[in-house]
Amino acid sequence: MTTAEIKAMATEYIMNTYGERSLAFVRGEEAYLWDADGKKYLDFLGGLAVNGLGHCHPNVVAAIREQAGKLLHISNLYYIEPQARLAKMLIDNSDMDQCFFCNSGAEANEAGIKLARKYTRDQGRDAYEIITMDNSFHGRTMATITATAQPKYHKGFEPMVPGFTYVPYDDLSAVEAAISSKTCGILVEAIQSEGGVNTPGSGYIEGLRELCDKHDLVLILDEVQTAMGRLGPLFGYQSYGIIPDIITMAKSLGGGAPIGAMLAKGQIAASFVPGTHAATFGGNPLVTAAACATVETILDENLGENAVKMGDYLEFKLMGLKDQYPIKEVRGKGLLRGLVLSVDANELAAKCIENGLITICTNDYILRFLPPLNITAAHVDEAVSIVEKSLAETV
Repeated sequence: MTTAEIKAMATEYIMNTYGERSLAFVRGEEAYLWDADGKKYLDFLGGLAVNGLGHCHPNVVAAIREQAGKLLHISNLYYIEPQARLAKMLIDNSDMDQCFFCNSGAEANEAGIKLARKYTRDQGRDAYEIITMDNSFHGRTMATITATAQPKYHKGFEPMVPGFTYVPYDDLSAVEAAISSKTCGILVEAIQSEGGVNTPGSGYIEGLRELCDKHDLVLILDEVQTAMGRLGPLFGYQSYGIIPDIITMAKSLGGGAPIGAMLAKGQIAASFVPGTHAATFGGNPLVTAAACATVETILDENLGENAVKMGDYLEFKLMGLKDQYPIKEVRGKGLLRGLVLSVDANELAAKCIENGLITICTNDYILRFLPPLNITAAHVDEAVSIVEKSLAETV
């Protein structure tokens, strides 16, 4: 089918929740995509941080093929061998003690919110409120869009779920002022990706840990986009030198397969008992086999180290354009980066795609990059060359 044929069919039969779409991709390999009309693109969006190993990584493909020939799905009424292996791998490489598996980042955050409330009630405290940050993004379910402190996501879905309090990001005094006898936890992203690639200042994440310790609160770190080596360490919290109580993740965990996970410390994890939470597809054999291959590859090939090296190189190359174009700064860490412009970036993002680079505009003025962790300097050079060409054609 051609792009036009795919678009016509999708427009007629699929709800219009994603707006106007111009491309239909049919094949991917490493850092590249091809559309239905045969045009090649360099992918520096990575399926919104999902394709951490690029497209169709041979280790992930082999794991899926092998598992598909043995067992696609069995319910969580039974033990699942690749699920157990994945859980051990995640726990062995983190400071957490136990896992819960689900299907997405929103579900992982829902699980973290439920666990924080359940644990607090188990401790005999009638507290349920969770503090989240302005410009955050935690998912699309009713609880997670409420946790997302951006009014544009709330519009039309009111009333919101009770029990969430919003404060400015990167402001410890505002957090402390918001803590009350009803507060049970703090939910924060290691870096606010969708909210503008906002990186916390020195001491902020560490200060949240101290506030949680001081007030007996649960610290939930949303690592949906920052886990799996994107910031360097396997988990983003490890770059801040603290240990949260709960970590949520999804995106790159499955190498393209849909899987989410919520990890927690022992005493807190123990508050989930039979009947408190579940997910039919959560951690099924196929997706956990894919995730095992993904995590093994990230660790074996030291891709977190490459993410730091290539992220710094990407920043260096982009900042080299600053004298010629209206560029203010490059935000982020590792391979989560945002090119901040002093002019609207929506036209630039569209022009980059037209010129063969997949990226996205965030908050109108920021071009966001989430490339695979195994990109090379040659990929960065190619991407920046397209950005430069697109800047010349739009600003």
